[in-house]
Amino acid sequence: MSKHSGDVRIEDPTMPAGGWGSVGEVTHILFDQRVALKDSALLLKQNKPDGYACVSCAWAKPANPHPFEFCESGAKATAWETTSKAIGADFFARHTVTELATWDDHRLEDQGRLTVPMRYDPGTDTYRELSWDAAFAEIGAALRGMDREQVVFYSSGRASLETSYMYALLARMYGNNNLPDSSNMCHESTSVGLQKTIGVAVGTVVLEDFEQTDCIFFFGQNVGVNSPRMLHQLQAVRKRDVPIITFNPLRERGLVSFTNPQSPAEMLTGHETAISTQYHQVKPGGDTAAIMGLCKAIFDLDDAALASGRQRVLDTAFIQEHTEGFADFEAAVRACEWADIERESGLWRPDLESAAGVYCKSSAVMAVYGMGLTQHRNGVQNVAMVVNLLLLRGNIGKAGAGVCPVRGHSNVQGQRTVGITEKPELAPLDKLKELYGFEPPRKQGMNTVEACEGILARKVQAFIGLGGNFVRAVPERGLMEAAWRELPLTVQISTKLNRNHLVHGKASYILPCLGRIEIDRQAGGAQDVTVEDSTACMHGSRGMAEPAAPTLLSEPAIVAGIAKATLDPNPRVDWDRWVGDYGTVREAIEATYPEIFHDFNARMWTPGGFRKPVAAAHRVWKTEGGMARFTVPESLQGNPDLRGGPATLRLFTVRSDGQFNTTIYSHDDRFRGVYGSRMVLFMARADMASYALAQGDVVALRCAAQDGVERRVDGLTVVPYDVPQGCIAGYFPELNPLIPLWHHAKESKVPAAKAIDVILERAGSAS
Repeated sequence: MSKHSGDVRIEDPTMPAGGWGSVGEVTHILFDQRVALKDSALLLKQNKPDGYACVSCAWAKPANPHPFEFCESGAKATAWETTSKAIGADFFARHTVTELATWDDHRLEDQGRLTVPMRYDPGTDTYRELSWDAAFAEIGAALRGMDREQVVFYSSGRASLETSYMYALLARMYGNNNLPDSSNMCHESTSVGLQKTIGVAVGTVVLEDFEQTDCIFFFGQNVGVNSPRMLHQLQAVRKRDVPIITFNPLRERGLVSFTNPQSPAEMLTGHETAISTQYHQVKPGGDTAAIMGLCKAIFDLDDAALASGRQRVLDTAFIQEHTEGFADFEAAVRACEWADIERESGLWRPDLESAAGVYCKSSAVMAVYGMGLTQHRNGVQNVAMVVNLLLLRGNIGKAGAGVCPVRGHSNVQGQRTVGITEKPELAPLDKLKELYGFEPPRKQGMNTVEACEGILARKVQAFIGLGGNFVRAVPERGLMEAAWRELPLTVQISTKLNRNHLVHGKASYILPCLGRIEIDRQAGGAQDVTVEDSTACMHGSRGMAEPAAPTLLSEPAIVAGIAKATLDPNPRVDWDRWVGDYGTVREAIEATYPEIFHDFNARMWTPGGFRKPVAAAHRVWKTEGGMARFTVPESLQGNPDLRGGPATLRLFTVRSDGQFNTTIYSHDDRFRGVYGSRMVLFMARADMASYALAQGDVVALRCAAQDGVERRVDGLTVVPYDVPQGCIAGYFPELNPLIPLWHHAKESKVPAAKAIDVILERAGSAS
């Protein structure tokens, strides 16, 4: 079945993840971006021990990689960066900012690589080229005259460990801890939830655990789109007949079946590996309730084992020796009613009992999860509930078991490791004082939500963006874009043109940088950098493509240029030496974090990476009480503070296979059968019937919050889809305008994009 609605074409999606569809997508984007044959060969070096780390996702890089250790998403990211398309000052002379603001996100980035530094000229409404020296001097002069606590130093997850260390030092020497990053928008709930329950802010699983696990529980992570290389591990697990039990609102193709494009036999025969052995379409926001149901069923099985004299289901020895808070948690689980669990999770008791039965028969269980757990009002609680589930049978700190949060951007975890944090207690401030002879600021900095609040209050004076597309990624778009234009200064360090350059401050600069895949030639020769993957392993990365233009500077050089123009000279910080030889930056990182980075330069090319210490993986609990902590959930409700009436639907945002974060490679989503537009709304057929809607009808959504702010998105084409009844889905970032800034995770302040109560209106309806 196929149907057109304006520019939208809808087809029934039947293909597996991978397969010929993936090969076709890679071929298309290499051709579209005019990537030369010699540059397309770079893919053979992607995620290899002597090559470059993918600039897309942060999935682990094996010591013994596949011949083609890249996925469709990674190939798209490489093509996007190594494109032969380029834009210089002449492009901006032809197009005003007002005109460019009418272009969609894909068209903007598709113009190619930025090549020269530019400053916005309000008289002509265009960006004009200026020299690097002039750009640094003007930015430095502006920053020196500002309130040091009202300048924000934001970073996306792509900058290297070396750049991130320098950037964090720049911010603290300037005088603040305002270092929000993209982690604030995705996995900060993980950092908070894991830290308080098991004493580490990262997962405990490494790649080798996939070879030893006998069961995987999967929560809220679309592997086929966000981290396709993990499908190799999942396929290997399934070939060992290991069960994978999935909890996710949508039946995502990558969690249903996979054809390995690197297997000639599978490609020729069309063989598909079934990934999930059980698939439970949990209601968005219902994860705490679902896990509560699993735990309740586990207690029932343990009761039955006790009554019959069989071996206990609970690992009582582990619980007694390694945990605290068990009695309170047990009491809460036993008191919880199945009717409440079923209502809030959207799942039936027998299905949860079936999943719990598999869990209890398994001796080494991994829990894998993504932003489907973290981007909720109770996101931190969701993470803690995953820990509760694992602790019941001692599934942390043993081979084949543990918690595995799947990070998004390629070094977002690593940035936090080397100091990108707004929390002064997480930064080695005393060590920085000792090394560099200045008094680091001790005041709490702004995270992403707080930076937005400061911008809305007209208190933030400058925003420096190390990568990313901040105004497109954050909630509250209507208010944020208006306030953004009142900022005295905005600076964007970028590779491609995006919305953040067009929604700009009164003084605005674009500083184009080298990409990670490009050869970075400095005074000391070609330089290498390092990144950290999702499993806390550090890897070297070597640029291999010729730069898009000779006018580009590296990210470290740009950070150093801003620092030298802004800060008073410090004899202990030789920015030029660091830029000339990144090995000296790694020496500085080692001096600052000796436990993690000892022998950094010698170990950076270790096949498979070297891992930072993760105490919980060895059953050492660096919590307040020195034990792993069971915690009692505050509520089963997934959306406790934004609950509309009976006329509301629960919206959750998703990504397509044609995007990575805010980068839109195309308007197509072959896994969901949508072509030509991203302005679509996925609805259950039962809900379509209740609203008297047909496929192709156009509707609007408005947020159900009653706080005096109008939040609305028009022009959404209805697409029937297998979505839990009462719930709808649409694309990030197109539907971000519906998210109130205050609708964020408790404790972590991650925007709650996975559960937004909205009201649906037909096109043209009055609000």
